[in-house]
Amino acid sequence: MADMFKLQVVTPDKEFYTGEASMVELTTTEGQIGVYANHIPLTAIVAPGILRIHEDSEVKKAALHAGFIEILPEEIRILAEVVEWPEDIDIKRAEEARVRAERRIKNHGAEIDTVRAELALKRALTRLDARR
Repeated sequence: MADMFKLQVVTPDKEFYTGEASMVELTTTEGQIGVYANHIPLTAIVAPGILRIHEDSEVKKAALHAGFIEILPEEIRILAEVVEWPEDIDIKRAEEARVRAERRIKNHGAEIDTVRAELALKRALTRLDARR
């Protein structure tokens, strides 16, 4: 059995996940990272992407949209703005958000905030990816 560490994922309104994990994978603003127990201390900014929680015999995944990660040798804490289990994601709504964001990016004018539209597109694509 791999070394385990305590993982806590918290949003402003709830404790999303608390448990033991052997590895966690997620996207930061610096790129994809995978973290095992006894990692050197690190903090990073979370970017939209899939959160993969490796437990003893299974891998749980969730759509993680933004936040911070604090990595300590025996514990990892993710402070997330939004994180969703795949079964909680409304596919139709995510697909509509993807189409809206792509339309805004394509037809950008002076009144369109393209950075905001690109972030909306990343969130929609993350939700759709989590459901696959």
